[in-house]
Amino acid sequence: MASANSAEPSGPEPDYLPSSVRGAVKILITGPFGVGKTTLVGSLSEITPLRTEETLTAAGVGVDDLTGRAGKRTTTVALDFGRITLNPRLALYLFGTPGQERFQPLWDDLSRGALGAVALVDVRRVGESFDILGRLEEQRIPFAVAVNTFPDSPVYPEDELRAALDLLPDVPILHCDVRDRTAAYDLLIDFVGHLQSTAVLELQS
Repeated sequence: MASANSAEPSGPEPDYLPSSVRGAVKILITGPFGVGKTTLVGSLSEITPLRTEETLTAAGVGVDDLTGRAGKRTTTVALDFGRITLNPRLALYLFGTPGQERFQPLWDDLSRGALGAVALVDVRRVGESFDILGRLEEQRIPFAVAVNTFPDSPVYPEDELRAALDLLPDVPILHCDVRDRTAAYDLLIDFVGHLQSTAVLELQS
């Protein structure tokens, strides 16, 4: 029988932040209900992400629009949290926001101190993104629009999509299947490149 001082491991080693990291920045993963925020945080995070999902119930009927989301069974009620070490000295903390309007006060809290945001969009429901994009602009949070490429999503020319979302010319439009880890990393790299080019983020080698 093992004693209390046994060297036997009791479980997996915790994912500590590397000791070389000297800085960390906060990135929002935001967008409307059911657009793929939780999935994107999970695809990007190098640690097991923190999720605050609850099962959708009859109480949400008439409140949460499940049109076109027949397979959705849960919703984020507080936040998703993940982390990715961008280089040996810098870590990104990923905060996924809840999508429903009733969680706006929590969204406002989560957005404080964010260096930038990835705003996920479903082109089948472009109008659902207006409120989120408006909040980002009002709070002057640099952001990129990331189109989540659902299997049945139509493809629009960038100028049409930019006009439909009423985006300024300097807001990048990116595309990603958030279920694909490689595609998610490519999306994040492009976004970080955008933050660098606008002098929002300085990477330290």
